[in-house]
Parts: sequence; structure tokens; C-alpha cells
Amino acid sequence: MDLNSASTVVLQVLTQATSQDTAVLKPAEEQLKQWETQPGFYSVLLNIFTNHTLDINVRWLAVLYFKHGIDRYWRRVAPHALSEEEKTTLRAGLITNFNEPINQIATQIAVLIAKVARLDCPRQWPELIPTLIESVKVQDDLRQHRALLTFYHVTKTLASKRLAADRKLFYDLASGIYNFACSLWNHHTDTFLQEVSSGNEAAILSSLERTLLSLKVLRKLTVNGFVEPHKNMEVMGFLHGIFERLKQFLECSRSIGTDNVCRDRLEKTIILFTKVLLDFLDQHPFSFTPLIQRSLEFSVSYVFTEVGEGVTFERFIVQCMNLIKMIVKNYAYKPSKNFEDSSPETLEAHKIKMAFFTYPTLTEICRRLVSHYFLLTEEELTMWEEDPEGFTVEETGGDSWKYSLRPCTEVLFIDIFHEYNQTLTPVLLEMMQTLQGPTNVEDMNALLIKDAVYNAVGLAAYELFDSVDFDQWFKNQLLPELQVIHNRYKPLRRRVIWLIGQWISVKFKSDLRPMLYEAICNLLQDQDLVVRIETATTLKLTVDDFEFRTDQFLPYLETMFTLLFQLLQQVTECDTKMHVLHVLSCVIERVNMQIRPYVGCLVQYLPLLWKQSEEHNMLRCAILTTLIHLVQGLGADSKNLYPFLLPVIQLSTDVSQPPHVYLLEDGLELWLVTLENSPCITPELLRIFQNMSPLLELSSENLRTCFKIINGYIFLSSTEFLQTYAVGLCQSFCELLKEITTEGQVQVLKVVENALKVNPILGPQMFQPILPYVFKGIIEGERYPVVMSTYLGVMGRVLLQNTSFFSSLLNEMAHKFNQEMDQLLGNMIEMWVDRMDNITQPERRKLSALALLSLLPSDNSQF
Repeated sequence: MDLNSASTVVLQVLTQATSQDTAVLKPAEEQLKQWETQPGFYSVLLNIFTNHTLDINVRWLAVLYFKHGIDRYWRRVAPHALSEEEKTTLRAGLITNFNEPINQIATQIAVLIAKVARLDCPRQWPELIPTLIESVKVQDDLRQHRALLTFYHVTKTLASKRLAADRKLFYDLASGIYNFACSLWNHHTDTFLQEVSSGNEAAILSSLERTLLSLKVLRKLTVNGFVEPHKNMEVMGFLHGIFERLKQFLECSRSIGTDNVCRDRLEKTIILFTKVLLDFLDQHPFSFTPLIQRSLEFSVSYVFTEVGEGVTFERFIVQCMNLIKMIVKNYAYKPSKNFEDSSPETLEAHKIKMAFFTYPTLTEICRRLVSHYFLLTEEELTMWEEDPEGFTVEETGGDSWKYSLRPCTEVLFIDIFHEYNQTLTPVLLEMMQTLQGPTNVEDMNALLIKDAVYNAVGLAAYELFDSVDFDQWFKNQLLPELQVIHNRYKPLRRRVIWLIGQWISVKFKSDLRPMLYEAICNLLQDQDLVVRIETATTLKLTVDDFEFRTDQFLPYLETMFTLLFQLLQQVTECDTKMHVLHVLSCVIERVNMQIRPYVGCLVQYLPLLWKQSEEHNMLRCAILTTLIHLVQGLGADSKNLYPFLLPVIQLSTDVSQPPHVYLLEDGLELWLVTLENSPCITPELLRIFQNMSPLLELSSENLRTCFKIINGYIFLSSTEFLQTYAVGLCQSFCELLKEITTEGQVQVLKVVENALKVNPILGPQMFQPILPYVFKGIIEGERYPVVMSTYLGVMGRVLLQNTSFFSSLLNEMAHKFNQEMDQLLGNMIEMWVDRMDNITQPERRKLSALALLSLLPSDNSQF
């Protein structure tokens, strides 16, 4: 492709490819696709996206096509690979100027340079890193920033390579440029700190952006660039210096507004500092040992003392808590039970930890976590009032849950309490002791403190097993608190029922369960929706418990089931409906057939809920689970559900329907239990088997369930089923046997064996194409005992139950093997007798013996 003549044409087609008119867009895309493999095409694209006078959208598209071309055609072994000459020209052109004015395009150029670097640097592109280093030194702000952006993406990409040779190259690169990277970062950081005092927002943002990019480079070099980083003074100097820099940046937050771009960039930079420490600790725990003391001191002071007041923010607190947690839990820092078996590095780290976590420090951390971080905030209480379902979703692990402060504080509390339970148990017991008796409903702060302490007692349930008489506490303290119906007491009603759920599997006498069930019935009628939802959760934990007794539960079943159904109707959020459905499913599963008198309302409501949840596949999964337990509970009466049930199974297991991606596994399970509980076959139940052939072609992890379903049809109505579907099923089996695993072969042959067993006349005829495969496997002495055993089981069925069919099969196989029938039969019998020990199941051994004995009285010469 000639550059001069092609540029205009390519530019015109790219312009058309940015059109919103599909009539213009589609032909342009087709033309660009044809040009992808043309020599010179990517040189034209380079000229276009580096020409700043052209339309931004056209340049953006040119960059994207160039980037995709690297993925497809840059490797030497790729079909239609770019020539070495063109690649040399392109590499030179990419790093000629770092002056792209549009941020988004600059980022894409940096990424595509990094993609080329991943394949060519340093061997085919030795000048890349020196060029970048020189470019980040220039005084021009734009060029400096773009070069630094590219430097970061190149470093990030090279750091991600995992082959030993590539790792060695990156170690060499890191050693060579680390000093420069540190100097660069220090320079931009000092510039930023100077600009903060000037108050010039544009200058502050510009210097902060460079500080952030240079720190990103250092992060990759520090974490991934050294085998033993603790032996490198520059690395350890940088890491030790992070704490002082963090203090400086946190103080800067006082003078930078809360609602501007600078503040956002500042917080990102502060978080990046903590990520450097967390990543380094994760990758190099022993190299981190000299930093343990300083990390703990810094984190604890900013999170648990007044030092952090006015400068910390939620994400930073989360990161500091993660740092403390990783140090506390780090396996590398835990000595063996026999100290002499531990490495010196482990013992040194453990010694530092023990010296830091003294009784006063642990006590202060524990009290601060409970009395400060566990308290429900004004924001949470407002959300409780305005969006109760949203509140429960957040509390139980919504999308943003893992990034928020509350779960982080709870996990830190659990880890520290587990690690230092002997020290902290008396502290928590003392906090419990001060809260005995009822709390004044007018004292909201006292109510929230008690809520926080109860939260801690629930989280530490397993650690407190020997220290708390929970049964007495339940009767004397918790049960009376559940009976306080004042609206302001609702946080405690919710917390107490949650607390009981945490202890139910730890320490709770069976004799107390009726009292708990009575309380649950009352709370499921509570005025507050959050309390009712939390009560449903505890009910699930109760019926799931190992010590659950149906006889104790049955007197409360009707009331609870009715109230749960009302709750299901009342809630509106998809996640909450799923949760309540899971509780209902659990109850149905545990009481099984005892549920029959009470399910009428639910059975009538589920079709409506299924229709309403058309756009919510996860809710439909919960409905499928509920239906599975309903069918099992109703048994043969589940036939009355078929008008709703069978279309649900049809949709869930139809691989041509998009929802099957979410619904297939549960849909197959529902299909199976429907068959297992069906009193007889129906035309509709038989019809949905049309979905099976595509399912067998998938060869997915659901094959085992598919085979169970096929067996279910065979046992339920073999004649009608085999007459309708055996031909297609046999074709699917023949295809499966060519590529399936040994275990899969056994499953297929078990289906065939069951068909022969249930229907000895029709079975051999319908699965006739598979039987030569089985006969051949016996004659050739199949080496896998389990497969051989199944072969003999199938052939034994044919021989014992349909002698004439066996005779015709033997005749067919004699022609195939070009042997006399007598000789072939003799070979088969010899192999059969020789492999009898492969058969482990008594029923199969008996079958084989009877099949062989059936040959003795025959008048046929070959028998």
C-alpha cells in the first residue's frame, strides 16, 4: 500500500466508519477489514492518528485499528504478519513525538506502544526505554506527561510477563532504571508539595498527575522488579520513605477542597501509596519484615487515634485496616507449634508483631473498633428509614459491600480477636457486662453502643464458646429485649435476632428452640421491614442447623410459612425476594411432605413472580430452587403444578434461549426431580425431552444430570419414550462415545443397560448401533475395568433377555471380524471369563453368570 496514494483513501473510509448511518458504516468496516492484512496499512494509520489537524473521532478509530492489528499481526508467526521492515518503521514513528493533545487518544497510544513493547522490548526495540527516559526529562509539560504516561504503561506491561526469561529481563531493566524512577518521583512529589502552598489549582493538578504516574511506575518496579528487594538499599529507602510522604499528602488534604478534581487525584495518590505497601507485603513478606513496625504504628495511629481526625477518608481507612489484617494473618509470620522448626525470618517477624500488639494496644484497637467503627452511622440509619430493602442488601453484601468500611472493620475485628483471643476475650466480656438489663429507648447513643457490642459478640461467637453461657443470656437478657416493641428499639431487635443466628450453630440448647420459634413468629410480624428480613435470615440458619428437629418446628410451621409468604409479597427488590425465597426453600426442604397443607398460596403466586422476573435471571434461579423443593415436598401431587412447571423447565433447558446460561443447572435439577416424583408420563412431560439432544451436544458439566433424566424417562415409560426418542438419542450417544471421557462412556452405557433391562424387546432394537461398539470392546479386551464391567453388563442383558437379537448381532460381528461365528463366540466367552474379576457389583456378577450359563442348553452350533 503506497503511503501517499493510500492515505486519502484510508482517511475517507475511516471517516465513513465513524458514521451513525449503518448503510455508510457497514461497507466502510468491511473495507477496513480487508485492508488489515495489506502491507503499509498500519503505516497509513500511524500517519493519520498522529495528524492532530484531523477529526478526533477519525484519529480515535485509527488508533483502535492499529491496536487491534498489533494483537493479530505483530507476532512473527501470525498469519499475514507484518514485515520486519514495516515494524521497524512503525516502532520509530510511535516514539518520535510525545505530543498528543487529546487525553483519551494519548492513553490509547501509550497502551499500543506497551503492546509492542511486550513483544519486542528490549531485543528488537532497545531504544524504547532510553527514549522514554530522555522524554520525561524535557521541560515541555505536554511531552513530559505523555512520555510519563507511556513509561507507566510500558512498565506495567513488562512487569506482567511471567516466563523466566522475561522475568530476568525485567529484573535487569528495574535494576538499571530504579534510581532514575525514584529521582523522578521525588522531583514531581516535591514540585507538587511546593505548588500546594501556592494555591494554583491548575499547577497543583498538573504536578499531582505526574506524581501519580511516576508512583505507578515505581510500584511496578518495586513489587515485580527484584528477587530479593530487601537487599537493595534504593528499594528499601523508597519504601521507608512512603510513610513520611503519606503524612505530607494527608496534611495537604486540609488545604485542598473536598469537591474538585485535585481532591480526587490526591486521594488516588494516597491510596496508591498504600497499594505499594500491600502489594509488596503480598509478594515479598520476608522483605517486608523491616517495615512491619512502621506500618503498624502508622496505620494504628491514623485509624485508632486522634492523629487521623480531619485528614483521613473512608478508602484510606479501609486500606490501613487491610494492611494491619495482612500483617496479623500473614502465614509467613506465624511460627510453627515447635518454635525450633520455624525459620529465623519467621521468628523475627513474629517477635516484631508480638512487641507491637501489647495489651494496651490490643485493648484500644478492640474498644475503638466496637465503640466507633461498629456504630450505625446517621447515613445508615437514614437509609434504614428511606430504603429498608437497600439497607439489608448493603448489610448482607451488596455490590459495593466489599469496598465499604463496615465489612472491613468486621473482618479486622474477627482476625485480631482470633489471633489474640486470650487477651481480648476479657475486654469484650467486660463490655457485655456493662450492658446488662434493658436500655432506655430515649437514649439513642446507648442503643447504638449496645448494638455495636452485640455485633462484636456475634462475630466472635466461636472464640467466646467457653466464656459465655449463651443459653442463660438468651433467656434472661436477649429474649426480653426482643419483646420491647418501641420503634426506637428496632436496631436492637434486629441485632438480637441476628446475634442468635450467629450463635445457633455454636452453642444453643435444643430445649430452647420452641421459645426461639415463638419469638421468630412475633418478629415476622414486626412493624419494621428490616427486622422482619433479618428474622427470616435467622430462621434459615435455625432450620439449616444440624440439631434442627422437625417435631419442635411443626407447631409453628403454618404461622411461619404464612408470614414468610406475606414478606415475599411485600418486598420489591430482586435481591430481597431471592433471599426470602431461599428461606422458604430451606423450610420446605427440611419439613418435606409436611409442607403440603400450606403451599397453596405460594403455588398460586410463583407463576406471577416468574412472569415479573423476566429481566432478572438470578431471581428466576431462586424460583427454580424453590420449585425443586416444592416438587420434592409434594411428591406425586406435584403433577398439579405441570401447567406452570413444564413450561418453566422447557425455557430453562432450551439452549437456544439466552436465559439458559443462568437457568440451565437449576432447570435440569427441577426436570429431574419432576420425573422422580411423577406418577406417570404425560404428553407434555414427554415433549420437553426435545431439549435433550442439544444439551448432550454441549458436553458440559451437566451431562451427569442429563443421563439421570434420560434414565428417569426410561424407568417411567420405556416403551413410549423409546419409540419417540430412541433413534435421535442413539445418534447423540454414538457421537458422545467418540470424544467423551471414560466416566462419560460408563454413564452412556448405563443408560443403554437400563433400557435393555426395562424393555428387553425394544431396547436392543433401538440401541442396535451402539451394541457392535460394545461387542468390539469386549473382544479387544477393554483395558479400563469399569468400562469393561459396563460392556459385560450390556451384553449380558442382550444375551439373557433377547437370545435371537444376540444371535443376529454375533452374525453381524463375525462378518466384520471375518471370523466364524463359533470362533468369535469362543473368543468373547474366553475374554468374558477372564475379565469376570473386573465386575465388582454383585448384581452384575450374577447377571454375567446367568448370561454365560444361558449358552449351555442351546442347540445352536455356535452356542
